[in-house]
Amino acid sequence: MTETTTHSASHATPHAPDEASVDQIREAVRALCARFPGEYWRVRDRERKYPSEFVAAMTEGGYLGVLIPEAYGGSGLGLSTAVAILEEVHASGCNAAALHAQMYTMGTVLRHGSPEQKSAWLPKIATGEIRLQAFGVTEPTAGTDTTSISTTAVRRGDAYVVNGQKVWTSRAEHSDLMVLLARTTPKEAVARKSEGLSVFLVDMREALRRGMTIKPIRTMINHATTEVFFDNLEIPASSLIGEEGKGFRYILDGMNAERILIAAECVGDARWFTDKATAYAKERVVFGRPIGQNQGVAFPIARAYAAARAARLMTYEAARLYDQGRPCAEEANTAKLLASEASWAAADTCLQTHGGFGFAEEYDVERKFRETRLYQVAPISTNLILSYLSEHVLGLPRSY
Repeated sequence: MTETTTHSASHATPHAPDEASVDQIREAVRALCARFPGEYWRVRDRERKYPSEFVAAMTEGGYLGVLIPEAYGGSGLGLSTAVAILEEVHASGCNAAALHAQMYTMGTVLRHGSPEQKSAWLPKIATGEIRLQAFGVTEPTAGTDTTSISTTAVRRGDAYVVNGQKVWTSRAEHSDLMVLLARTTPKEAVARKSEGLSVFLVDMREALRRGMTIKPIRTMINHATTEVFFDNLEIPASSLIGEEGKGFRYILDGMNAERILIAAECVGDARWFTDKATAYAKERVVFGRPIGQNQGVAFPIARAYAAARAARLMTYEAARLYDQGRPCAEEANTAKLLASEASWAAADTCLQTHGGFGFAEEYDVERKFRETRLYQVAPISTNLILSYLSEHVLGLPRSY
């Protein structure tokens, strides 16, 4: 069993705002994003800097607390609203990668955290006093085969001692809390390999002084990703989320939300690329006519638009089912597949439409082109989604 085996989590149906309210939220997000134009993102991309100002503005606007219940200082809205927010961020030319983890890791705490954990952390997360941005799951030797992770957490009295390594742990340098998956029972001592894994809410501020180290990984995009090492790190036993040994199920619970939210970002990217390509094709004149008058230019843009529309419908259908507490693994995986492919096709079309100018930094196309390519690989690769749909939806023989 791998990370593709997602299922629905049982949770209370959140408050659903009416369409007019969602439109107002979209408009407010667009207004906020207008304060962070292309030049802001170009500088941070060039210098590989975390967009702290943008994250702070989104936090102050209440957007990162959209899924937190009102009792804990959040908005108590559903995933469909979060989807609308992230779509608009990306359609505006901004990038939510610096903050989106707070939305999809939130569910682990909301659904499985103790009352004490929720009371201690959720109000501070809602106000931005505390950031929950790090998700420690993937390891160098396990990849997407999550049940094969080797990071361990051994119970010793009132503490767990953690040893191991995580990789591609984005935003670890900019987060106060981490949701960490570790093995609490050796793999050879459990009946099923998905058993014996536990989830912890780690206070990284304390951990950095007790045996956790963070090493940045420079990549083709400004994603603030890292390796994280644990060397006899002691964390309080109260850090355990839910029941020991049931962590794999808890992590799976959050993966539907993650894929739906990433799909929303891809839909937003596709909109941005299509709008950008359309505008350029209208104004760029070659051989005495706008290049958009040529079917060889116009048709790929129209096809990218149609693909993005279809992906958007699936994304919002998946979010609707999630908010109703209904099974949505098929829809979440399909949405992520379609949206990531639509955004990549739109990116390629936009770059081709711009020709040589698409490679110029000032047009922002090359930056967004690099950013949206990530989602063919993360948070789950296209091939593993196809494996999931083949086996669990179509009933074909398991391929791995």
